[in-house]
Parts: sequence; C-alpha cells; structure tokens
Amino acid sequence: RQPLSSRLAGERLCSAEEATAGSGTYTRHGFIFSSLAGCLERRSEDGGLPVLSVVRDSESQLLPNVGAVVTCKVCSINSRFAKVHILYVGSTPLKSTFRGTIRREDIRATEKDKVEVYKSFRPSDIVLAKVISLGDAQSNYLLSTAENELGVVVARSEAGLQMVPISWCEMQCPRTHTKEFRKVARVQPQFLQT
Repeated sequence: RQPLSSRLAGERLCSAEEATAGSGTYTRHGFIFSSLAGCLERRSEDGGLPVLSVVRDSESQLLPNVGAVVTCKVCSINSRFAKVHILYVGSTPLKSTFRGTIRREDIRATEKDKVEVYKSFRPSDIVLAKVISLGDAQSNYLLSTAENELGVVVARSEAGLQMVPISWCEMQCPRTHTKEFRKVARVQPQFLQT
C-alpha cells in the first residue's frame, strides 16, 4: 500500500480493466474516477486486480456523495427543475459551493406527474435533499426531495419573514398570514442548520 500523488475530485485514474474501484473512487463508462480530492493509494490484492482508493487529505474538500443528505439553497427554478447550491453535507459546511439540480420528477415520491416546481421551491429557499447521482463534468449533482424528511426547511415570505410550515405542502407568513405552496420537509432535529 504505497500512497501516490494527490488527485483532484472527478479526475480519471485508469481503465476499470486495470484496477478495482475502492473507497473515494467510482466507475463510469469503463474508467475509474476519483470522487474526492486526496492521495491515490494502490493496494495489491492476491492475484487479483489492484484496488485503487483515494484517501482524503485532512485539509481537503469534503464532497457530497450518493446517499448523502445535503443542505442547499435554491438559486433558480423553471418548469422542469430547480437549480441549487449545496452548502452543507450532513452538518459539515462546504468550503466551496457545488451546484445541484432537483428535477421535477425527483421532488415528491407520489403523484410525480402533478408536481409543479414553482409550487415546491422558490429562489433563496433552504432545502434538505439527498444526492442521487454525481452528475456530470460541470459537477452538477442530481438531488431528490422525495422523502418526507426532505424538502424546504427555511423559506422567506414576500414580507421578508421566515415562514412557518402549516402542512406538507404549505408555509405561512407569520405577519401577513399569506400562504405559499412548498414541498415542506418534516425536519429531523439533527439536520437543522442554525
């Protein structure tokens, strides 16, 4: 097990025929890529292919991986998806922002064909979502809010106040009592960002 040179996240390491993908790597289109920034390690298995792992430097960037719950801020919406910036992985703040997309079909678990993006999110909403794929070259992560615990956790009303969730699909301004549609998260306390 000898540490090799440092690698960037998303860097292509080798053909999947030459080695097995270990921790900190993933396989796509027949190649092994680094899923985080860190040192490449090659561990030889008895007679089999060597296992490639990328071990994070203590200082290097934490990256959202598939299955991680992330906190993100909505930047823009259209009829097909919401664009977001990922701010936290779990409760760890990210040093740099990653872009993510929540597609219309990934907003809810049920009645997906009836979902309307603008009734689920608005720009500047803070949303809890789960990473469902590592996206593409633009490091655009695909996110889902299809579970009850996921969705909007903080939203401001037109009056600029933090709205209160009143149902799984509505939030209300405490001053004007105006209701707005949202895909509201049933928040678990460990995910609340203060």
